[in-house]
Amino acid sequence: MQRQQKYSAAYSHPCRISTGRQIMTSLDTLPTLFDLPAPAAGSTTRVLVHRHPLLVRLTHWLNVVCLTVLLLSGLQIFNAHPALYWGEQSHFDQPLFAITAQESASGELVGRTSLFGRSVETTGFLGVSSGAGGARVARGFPAWLTLPSGQDLASGRRWHFLFAWAFVLNGAAYLGYALLSGHAWHRLRPTGEHLRGMRGTIGEHLRFHFLKCEEAHHYNVLQKLTYLAIIFLVLPIVVLTGLTMSPGMNAALPELVTVFGGRQSARTIHFLTAGTIVLFVLMHVGLVLVSGFWNAMRSMITGRYAIDLKEDTR
Repeated sequence: MQRQQKYSAAYSHPCRISTGRQIMTSLDTLPTLFDLPAPAAGSTTRVLVHRHPLLVRLTHWLNVVCLTVLLLSGLQIFNAHPALYWGEQSHFDQPLFAITAQESASGELVGRTSLFGRSVETTGFLGVSSGAGGARVARGFPAWLTLPSGQDLASGRRWHFLFAWAFVLNGAAYLGYALLSGHAWHRLRPTGEHLRGMRGTIGEHLRFHFLKCEEAHHYNVLQKLTYLAIIFLVLPIVVLTGLTMSPGMNAALPELVTVFGGRQSARTIHFLTAGTIVLFVLMHVGLVLVSGFWNAMRSMITGRYAIDLKEDTR
């Protein structure tokens, strides 16, 4: 059996190892290798490496809980007035986006969703959905997408505010760790080489070709740029626009209203950035499913991630 051994600079390919002697690793990015047998000639050896520190894993799963509650309670709050505007005031006759319920010629409720004045019927999902006993009820988002499920703005706001602060504190803990430990610099910073190889990385993703060797231990350039954008751009905007909608914060920091162009503009930006996070999560989960679900889940629960190292027979 071999145990933790240091990187040999002689290897020219990231998926190759020399016959049963040296295991390719970098002490700053692959700190732990677990027991493995010496490989036979031409074989591939699976190695478990330590990928995610404990604090990263804890904040990740707390974010899952916080974002789920924030999304469902946020849709409950949105249902109180399912329309978006731009500026300081609500122009009810000119919404940018609106979910409405209308009565058809036959007397049935019909859900309609409009964007920039163009409207489509969305009965069954947006505007009108099934209530108790299957009867049609007028509401923006359906009951199964809101917390609580019934029309309850007060409870929705309490859930939202509680988990918003939990989300902020959790994010502050992650950000502090990432900056102080060098995690943000070493793991998230794209190098010039990464940026020059972006076209190839995009092509690999479009072909659903995902690395299984040592390179898979690192974030690729698309992951790095996406995480940086979410962590340092989208999430701060979500938090700041949420604060801008608070009358108390308007009094304490009136500059926030000016920065975002009015409370209604802040509400619209808040909704759009929240939608961006939902889109990111869906893409993130989708890539986890197609690139190796159990391996990714193990790495985010235990910290251990499996990579394949191929023996160099040259």
